[in-house]
Amino acid sequence: MSFPAAPPAVPPVVRRLAAGRPVQAVWANELGGVTFRVGPGAEFIKVARTGVFDFTAEAQRLRWASAHLTVPAVLDFGVEQDWAWLRTAGLPGVSAVHPRWVAAPDVAVRAIGVGLRTLHERLPVRACPFDWSAQSRLARLTAAGRANVGAPPPIDRLVVCHGDACAPHTLIAEDGNCCGHVDLGTLGVADRWADLAVATLSLQWNFPGHGWEAKFFAAYGVAPDPRRIDYYRRLWGPRISTQAKLDAAFGAEHASAVAVAGRYLCRSQASATPAF
Repeated sequence: MSFPAAPPAVPPVVRRLAAGRPVQAVWANELGGVTFRVGPGAEFIKVARTGVFDFTAEAQRLRWASAHLTVPAVLDFGVEQDWAWLRTAGLPGVSAVHPRWVAAPDVAVRAIGVGLRTLHERLPVRACPFDWSAQSRLARLTAAGRANVGAPPPIDRLVVCHGDACAPHTLIAEDGNCCGHVDLGTLGVADRWADLAVATLSLQWNFPGHGWEAKFFAAYGVAPDPRRIDYYRRLWGPRISTQAKLDAAFGAEHASAVAVAGRYLCRSQASATPAF
């Protein structure tokens, strides 16, 4: 999915890493991070203001997951001036929300469901050093946030979760099958419904006009669990209200750049959410 005709400015660190190769902004998230394609797609560079992102965690998770799953290879990462950055090798395929697949939502939704099931089955829970449990996430909320979300339901099945299983993070090959996953910065062990709830929530935003949840659950191979879906969507909610903090911290220039770039469509409609 591309940006409009007026993309955000390219930070100096991206130009340095590109070393004269062409650079194109290809995505931005709601936290102000921007991803640039370098050259003909062989490399990607993610950047974000320091204090907003620490790509160390994502680099560690990508390197661990790469032994079991198709994910971007980490080439390098670091901090330069006021930018954190992560450079990865490109993968075949395009995002599930690329216009090609938005025009074929039945294919895209099946690929997302099958792809997430594959991720959950291939990543070894006992060997995973990363935690994304409800308890660890609740501990990072304010008291008001914890009270709003409540206590988690009993665990259905522990898996290694993607941690941000929104539709854009599934890559789809020419044949319509999932061929990889990206943006694994919060990957960790948790109940599988922590991913399933968010994945189906994102379908409402990325493939509007039709209820695709049933097809997703059929592709994944599980019946919907309304109680767990509701809980993990409420737990997801607190991460949505971060944009105002970023705008206040970095000013109108930052807000404008992100607005031009566009934000992920995976977000909650709830306007009143507790803060981290």
